[in-house]
Formats: sequence, structure tokens, C-alpha cells
Amino acid sequence: MVDETMHPTIKQLLDNIENVIIGKREAALLSLVALLAEGHVLLEDVPGVGKTKLVKTLAKLVGLEFKRIQFTPDLLPSDVTGVSVYNPKTLQFEFRPGPIMGNIILADEVNRTSPKTQSALLEGMEEGNVTIDGKTMSLPKPFFVLATQNPIEYEGTYPLPEAQLDRFLLKMKLGYPSYEEEIEVLSKAEQEQSFEETEAVITKEELIRLQKESQNVYVDEAIKKYIISLVQKTREHPSIYLGVSPRGSIALMKAAKAYAFIQARDFVIPDDVQYLAPYILSHRMILISEAKFAGKSCEEIVQEIINDTPVPIERNLFS
Repeated sequence: MVDETMHPTIKQLLDNIENVIIGKREAALLSLVALLAEGHVLLEDVPGVGKTKLVKTLAKLVGLEFKRIQFTPDLLPSDVTGVSVYNPKTLQFEFRPGPIMGNIILADEVNRTSPKTQSALLEGMEEGNVTIDGKTMSLPKPFFVLATQNPIEYEGTYPLPEAQLDRFLLKMKLGYPSYEEEIEVLSKAEQEQSFEETEAVITKEELIRLQKESQNVYVDEAIKKYIISLVQKTREHPSIYLGVSPRGSIALMKAAKAYAFIQARDFVIPDDVQYLAPYILSHRMILISEAKFAGKSCEEIVQEIINDTPVPIERNLFS
């Protein structure tokens, strides 16, 4: 769902990402939505579909520091946040920052580590700071986490609890490339120049400015009521055990602002909300057992709710 009248800077970013990551324009677009909305992304997919390259390319294009955390069962919270080490020369403890002290963080296979270590990452995502040796340390800005997880049916995983899933602005999948796209992937792999030749399109300061501008996009009261109607129906749906929290409402509004900004508009329309709702709301819900056994998915139910909810059509809504 890419508009031809897209914001020129964002279009340039997307075009450059697509030069490196073949056939993943929508995933790149959603990642930029989260980045502008100052949220974080959870990617659930099998290994080898380009998750790491997507994040590294994004970091390079926006001129930000990239850090990677490879989550394993024996990873400790201090391996994420950093640790104080005693220096016998100065007779003092010196702080050595962990990989979370970067701008764009790839948290790879986050569901392979213990809940205690997961919490170290999630505190930083939610609060914008981490607690180390009883001291609170602020994280650099911008701060963007793209966490990946293997499908939960894989062995040796610790599925993220629902309260922690709520910290992610959106959840998506990359999926396998099509036949034609994979042919192009092979051709690119022979060259191995695409990523190395990637250069920054914008600076850190420009990105911060774009983040502020995107959140100044106008949201009419009718759109806010539409968002609330969608969210409240998740709390009343007979197939849903736990519906979306108010944090989900805020996330959907912020993401809709960012998406409208990307589409070079200074106001949100219902289409923005409808497009983003499955990505924003689905991972914040828990289905009842009967719905799971019947093969229903949260994404399908969100789409049902969208189809059943009247769209605001006030005459002067976008005038």
C-alpha cells in the first residue's frame, strides 16, 4: 500500500532499501512507520529471509549506530545493558556499555533467552533508559529496536509474555520471496556490492526532525473515535479472551500519524487506520481456546472487526 505521492525523503529511503533487500518494500515501509512513531518492531519469521540485512541497511541509510544482540539461553542481563568493571590502576569501577547503548538495535532471536534477560531489553524499549548497578542510565536518541523471534513451535524458545509483546508498536513477518524475487536475490548475491555501496540518505538530526513532524499530523476526533471503536470491539469479541489495552489505542494513533506523514499528508484518514490495525493490534490480543482449536488467528479477527465497524464519513472531516 504505497502511495505515489509519498514524502520524498521516505521514498528515497525505501528505494535504497529495496536495492539491497529484494521484494520487502512493505516490511521496510512498516519499519519506517515504527521508526518515525518512536516505536519498536517484532519480526516473527524463519531464519535466512533477510531480517538482519534489513536492519543494518536501515541503520546505514539514516546514519545511526547499529548494534546487534544475539540472544542465547545463557545470555545475562548485563550482557545486554553493560557492566561495571574494576580498574586496579584508577582504583575505581568503570562502566562498559552493552550493545543496547546504540541507536538501532537488532535483538536477534529474542525468544531464545530467559525472561530475565528479555526484561533487560524491554525496560529500555519502554522507558528509554536502563538500570545498571542501581543507577538509571538514559539510552541514546533516536532509539529503535527490531527484535526477531523464531515461530514459537520451534524447540528451545521462551515465548514473550503478552505484557511484553505489548511493548512492540507492531508485529510483522517478512515471508519467503517469490520465484522471480529469489532469482534477483541470487543475482545480487553474486555481486555482494549492494550493501557496501549503501550510503546515508539523512542524518540523525534530520531523522529526529522527521519524527517530530510526523507526530504533528492532525487526527480528527472522528478518527480517534474510530480507533477506540476498533479497540473496544477486541474487548467484546466472543473469540477473544484478552482484548487490546489503551496502550494499543495510543500505538495505533501514533502509527497512523507516521503513515499519513509518509504518504505526504498532514492528516490521518480511515484508510491509514485500517491498513495498520492488523499489525498494531493482533499481537496484543489473546484468543480463547475454542478459537485457537478452530484455526482462527488474531489477524483474521482484527480484519473482521474492521469490516464490521462503520467508517467515519463526516462531510468536513478532511476539509
